[in-house]
Amino acid sequence: MDGRKIIAENRKARFDYFIEDTYECGIVLEGTEVKSVKNGNISFPDAFAEITNGEVWVKNFHISEYSFSSIFNHDPDRPKKLLLHADEIKRLTRRVDEKGCTLIPLDFYLKNGRVKVTLGVCKGKKMYDKRAAIKDRDVQRDIQREFAGKLRG
Repeated sequence: MDGRKIIAENRKARFDYFIEDTYECGIVLEGTEVKSVKNGNISFPDAFAEITNGEVWVKNFHISEYSFSSIFNHDPDRPKKLLLHADEIKRLTRRVDEKGCTLIPLDFYLKNGRVKVTLGVCKGKKMYDKRAAIKDRDVQRDIQREFAGKLRG
């Protein structure tokens, strides 16, 4: 086992975007944010990452306030900095600028006690692509049902 525990997944992003590449990133969090994340009190359906001044920031990522904290709680909607190597940031900058890709956080997980993010380099799907994905999923489900029925019968 690699010590990974999934906290939250962005399934909508996998449906709305073609994922071309993924990167594992660390994330800079305050103490009460870490406790809230470990409790699963996060929401990121519209979250995206942005590269500014050679740093990668996640926006629209909500971490609820920690309920057992004092008055020194964190701001739930502040932008969070992602930790990547400088050459990875340069590579991401080129991909986003040239191909018109978007950086989307795909999931948050714990790895050896640290909060990590899987950042996806994504391209938006058109409506017909989404319909094709739904059709493929339905066909696969029918095949699985038929196969399971033959195993039982």
